Amino acid sequence: MPLALLALAVGAFGLGTTEFVMMGLLPDVADDLGISIPTAGHLVSAYALGVVIGAPLLAAVTARMSRRKVLIGLMGLFVVGNAASAFAPGEYALLAARFVSGLPHGAFFGVGAVVATGMVAPERKARSVSLMFLGLTLANIAGVPVATLMGQHLGWRATFLGVSAIGLAAIASLALLIPHDHTHAPRVGLRGEVAALRSLPVWLALGTTVAGFGALFAAYSYITPMLTDAAGYADSSVTVLLALFGVGATAGNLLGGRLADHSLRGTLFGGLTSLVVVLALFPVLMSTQWSAALAVVLLGTAAFVTGSPLQLMVMEKASAAPSLASSANQAAFNLANAGGAWIGGLALAAGLGVTSPALTGAGLAVLGLGVAAVAAVVDRRRVAAPASRERLVASHVPEHAETVHH
Repeated sequence: MPLALLALAVGAFGLGTTEFVMMGLLPDVADDLGISIPTAGHLVSAYALGVVIGAPLLAAVTARMSRRKVLIGLMGLFVVGNAASAFAPGEYALLAARFVSGLPHGAFFGVGAVVATGMVAPERKARSVSLMFLGLTLANIAGVPVATLMGQHLGWRATFLGVSAIGLAAIASLALLIPHDHTHAPRVGLRGEVAALRSLPVWLALGTTVAGFGALFAAYSYITPMLTDAAGYADSSVTVLLALFGVGATAGNLLGGRLADHSLRGTLFGGLTSLVVVLALFPVLMSTQWSAALAVVLLGTAAFVTGSPLQLMVMEKASAAPSLASSANQAAFNLANAGGAWIGGLALAAGLGVTSPALTGAGLAVLGLGVAAVAAVVDRRRVAAPASRERLVASHVPEHAETVHH
């Protein structure tokens, strides 16, 4: 694997840290700015909105630029957004800064995945994507806890200055390690990139991402009350348990990348099936502390096994212009975040029990399996159609041609 993947992983580490750290800093931010915690929660939504808007938009407008320059530029925007967050004078300025911070997120992962797969042999494409995503999963193990502690002891503004420093390190790594000869974008332009999204297989792959990761976030968004109310953990133990989720996610990400290079669709079906089983067992696993800790690890593993296969599948279905479709997959991931949390919240609000969001997540994972199955059928029919036409043409060609002698 090329060392250049390290530069992509550093960028992913910074993006993952700034995306999730706000959840741990909400009380500090709310106290400092004189707002309620629910109001401060809009800062999480502002980042997600930036991702959803920025992913397709920035990928589209940079479609004909050098991908190396695009990646460096996106990290530059990331640094600006986080530095602006650190110096924001009030709530609305911080909302705007968080939105700007989210804009480059999806496009970076989308374009980065295209660059990563372009630097390796075809049989290592999924592993190259998983190594880039490694930065994102490691952020949950180390980046978010350390950044949260920094915010609690040095102030939340220091956290965003620290994240900005990670962004500067990523820019230096990208400039130093990403080669010039693997990053030229095809001259398809904006029209060609948009045309890639008209494909039914692309939309089916994006739908699988929304349903599959929606299943994860339906449960993960409410993992803290499950661990404290159902499993009996103290509030102080939750941070360690969430780091265990990051360990599981890292293992699942690396495993999924390796397996997907052998069987892309088989890995996707296996990961989604595992996710259904784990989520369905959550009410039982949350009954004791040791099994609850195991459930957290298994949740991260099962969910992130599907990460690399889904990213690679979207890119393959839009092979003529993969940057926009690849970035759109990151937007789909964030839609899954918001939608899954909302659906899990409905189960809680209906009084179905503290572990009920996991069961709604299992239902979403089943939906993801259904969408993936439809995608498989569509692919088989598209492959079979040209072969059927060739057989039909061949059947109308006479086996013997008569020769007329004059």
